[in-house]
Formats: sequence, C-alpha cells, structure tokens
Amino acid sequence: MRSLYRNLAGLIGFFLIWEGAVRVGLVPELFVPPPSEVLATTVDLLGQEPFIRDVIATVLAWAIALGISIAVAVPAGLVLGSVAWLRTATRAIVEFLRPIPSVALIPLVLLVVGGGPEAKITLAVYAAVWPILFNTIYALAEIDPVLMDTARACGTSRSRMLTSVALPHAAPFVFTGIRMSAAIALILVVSTEYVAGASSGLGNFILEASSGGTNMDQVLAGTVVAGVIGYLINDGLERMGRRMFRWNEAVGEAAK
Repeated sequence: MRSLYRNLAGLIGFFLIWEGAVRVGLVPELFVPPPSEVLATTVDLLGQEPFIRDVIATVLAWAIALGISIAVAVPAGLVLGSVAWLRTATRAIVEFLRPIPSVALIPLVLLVVGGGPEAKITLAVYAAVWPILFNTIYALAEIDPVLMDTARACGTSRSRMLTSVALPHAAPFVFTGIRMSAAIALILVVSTEYVAGASSGLGNFILEASSGGTNMDQVLAGTVVAGVIGYLINDGLERMGRRMFRWNEAVGEAAK
C-alpha cells in the first residue's frame, strides 16, 4: 500500500505540473490540452461503444500475440539452450533477425498477410518472441551442473530433464522475458494500428482523432488509455510472478 501511495503521489504531481504549465501558457493549450480536459474526455470516451470496441480489439490482438510468442519462444529456447551445436548453428540467423525493427517490416507483412488483425498480431509476435527466447536460453546456461549430473546419474531421459529439471529452474527467467514481451507486444499492436491504418484498435482511434488537428484531447485520451492498459498488464504480471516464484526469492535471499 505504501508503494501504491507513492506511485499515486508521483502521478498526481505530474498532472499538477502539466496542468500548471498549460494554464500559465508555457505549453500551447491548442496542442497540449490540460490533464483535466484530457481526463474528462477519457471518461466520456469510456462510455462510448465504438471506443470500447477499439480497446477490446487492441487488447485481444495483444493477448493472441503474447500467447503465440510464449508458445513459440519457450520450446525453442529450451531446445536451443540444451543443444549446444544447434544453438551455434542458428546463432547467425538469430542475431541477424533480432535487431530488425518490427515497424520496418510493416510493408512486407501487409503484402504477405494483408492489413487485417493478422498484420498487427504477426508484427507483435515477431517483436515479442526475442526477450522470451533469450531469457530461456540464458536460464538454461545458468543451471547448476550438479543438478544435471545428478539427474543423468539417476537415469533421467533428456526430455524428462528438460521438463523436470531445466524448466522449473528457468521458469523465473522465462517469466521475466514474458513481462518484457508483454509491454513490447502492446507497443507493436498500437503502433501497427496507427502506422498501417487498421480498421479498429486504439492506434486507429488515435490516427483518426489526430487527422483533424483539433482533437488533441482525444489523441491524448487514447494515449492515456493505452498507457493505463500497459500499466495494468505489467502490474498484474508482476504480482503473479511474486506469487508463483516466492521460492525463487527465498532462495535468492538465502544465497545472500
């Protein structure tokens, strides 16, 4: 609760500075409306069905993209992390693909899969796979060799070692990658909706609101809603991680 109060105090302080800067004329109100106006617009939009549909479209695309990313990256990370020769053989292609900005692939994706929801999901998956993949590989590299040797001495098969020894050890690292990918996937979904002109979603709403040049309160309201969704996603995953991996924190404290 103390952390919550501090966060709220910081947020309120930011809004007060923003409000004051606009009211005294440091920032032109035409381009940056005060937060009181933006918040009023946000509340009004949350009561409109078209806007709610845009929010649902964005959140649904994000959830699908993150689910696909987890389903692809975790098994791939386990395989690459446990098979040294395969990890070496694929290192060049992975290091070539990873730095490519997902937004730069929008024209290619639009040509291949079209401009529907598939485009933003595809780009979000591409961007979100890498943190989970690399965290999984890194986690396997940090496993205590004694654990693996003990499992081999007991006659444990390779597949059983991955599921019973490697995966539990790697789970906290994998979950950290998922938290990072959750934010990245949301950014890519909204960005693709904005840049590619999707038929629905928060990015499309912001694009249409900004086309007139006089609806900056709606533009900022859409941005605020996207930020709140991102905050809630990260906070929810953080709380989930604390509950799921209390044992990991306890081991870390004991090691200190």
